Amino acid sequence: MTDASVHYGEDHSRPPDDRLPMVLVLLDGLGDRAHEILSDASGANAGARTATEAAATPVLNELARRGQCGVHVPMGWGRAAASEIAHWSLFGFHDVPFPGRSRLEALGHGLDVEPGTLLLFAALRPSEVDADGRIWITGRVRRDEPEVARTLLEKVRHFETSTHHFDLTVLDRGEAILTVRSVGSIGVEPITDTDPFFEHLHPMMQPRPLASADGSVAAPGATGTTGALSATASALAEYLRWVRRTLGADPRNRDRVAQGLPVLDTLTTKWASVVGPVPSFVDLVGVRGAMVTTSPFYRGLGRLLCMDTVDATRGENSLADSLNSAAELIGKGAQFVHVHTKVTDEAGHSKDPHEKRRAVEWCDDQLKALLDPPFSDWVVVVTGDHATPASGGVLHTGDPTPFVIAAPTARPDGVVAFGEQQCRSGLLGVLAASDVLPLMCSHANRPRFLGHRLSPFPTIALPDDPEPFR
Repeated sequence: MTDASVHYGEDHSRPPDDRLPMVLVLLDGLGDRAHEILSDASGANAGARTATEAAATPVLNELARRGQCGVHVPMGWGRAAASEIAHWSLFGFHDVPFPGRSRLEALGHGLDVEPGTLLLFAALRPSEVDADGRIWITGRVRRDEPEVARTLLEKVRHFETSTHHFDLTVLDRGEAILTVRSVGSIGVEPITDTDPFFEHLHPMMQPRPLASADGSVAAPGATGTTGALSATASALAEYLRWVRRTLGADPRNRDRVAQGLPVLDTLTTKWASVVGPVPSFVDLVGVRGAMVTTSPFYRGLGRLLCMDTVDATRGENSLADSLNSAAELIGKGAQFVHVHTKVTDEAGHSKDPHEKRRAVEWCDDQLKALLDPPFSDWVVVVTGDHATPASGGVLHTGDPTPFVIAAPTARPDGVVAFGEQQCRSGLLGVLAASDVLPLMCSHANRPRFLGHRLSPFPTIALPDDPEPFR
């Protein structure tokens, strides 16, 4: 190799290596619906507004002025995404079957999981039974009751049927990871949630096998592959009924009745995951990824995808501290870093539009570092993973979330304010979750040249370290 700008036999000089690091800032549940209580009576902006439109956001407005804007509808219009599903697609895994959140929770709590096991996230709950025998969930373990919940769960940690073994790993506040292993060759399969989630609408649900790819569902008592599905669901139902009998007869629950407290005798399950292989982030995307994590779920996601992780701090400067951690991770070699805060989502669930507006303003103040180097020299995206409206009876919705990308390579599009309506008029229009990482890689001067095959996976980015021939 020589220092000549034009190499032997070539007509043009080779381009410089100007690849840029990428930072994805996710304000959880940022998307919203317009609220009359946040109405603006002035001029063209008159009418109901979302919390972000009503908030004072000088930092995010400046990012919008510098960058390109759109709205993020993670899974398409009208589809209410859970955080884990949105993140799975945001990280480039939309074509890889989602493994189930229980696996991520288990990994995030430091549990090792064996291939071929079924994992469920379980929770101890109080309940009532109606005249039809349906079980209605009536609350959860209080924050001052973790020890009684732990003691009760210890009584039902192990159970065996003729087909399956059940083992609980108790976490905190009545929550646990339930591991299900089969006896012999019958196997385990994903099953539906028994946790109704919408407890005011549905009772505790019967576990059922999930539909197969062709839409068929195993019938009770079926045999063969679908029989294995039904055997798993039937065994779980047997275990959950045994839990109710065992805990209902426990002296601690009889004492609770005497004290006028609800009986903690019901175990709900959700987020089924059968443990199997998953490609790493660097395999599928092509660059080294990292996360500043805010909960066991996000730690587990990072662990599953072999990403470097650093736990976020807690307190009044937690998001600003996370940006500092992101810069340190890039300094150590990461080329993509995910930064997350739950503050906006929690404010949305409060169903107080003013609380959500204040949460957005807190985030804005915490994001000041994005306007200066090194972040202003990198590719930075700020958006949400779904909408959590701050009013009404819904939890998540398919409403749009504001989106901005700022980078030295992103020509400003004329948008000067960060909000759902304002960003909708931006150059980028409507983006799905699967669009975000390719867009970031393009502005980072590292898009994979389609048709160029440097690795076994069709990576999103030009791979940083493909395997050399020696």
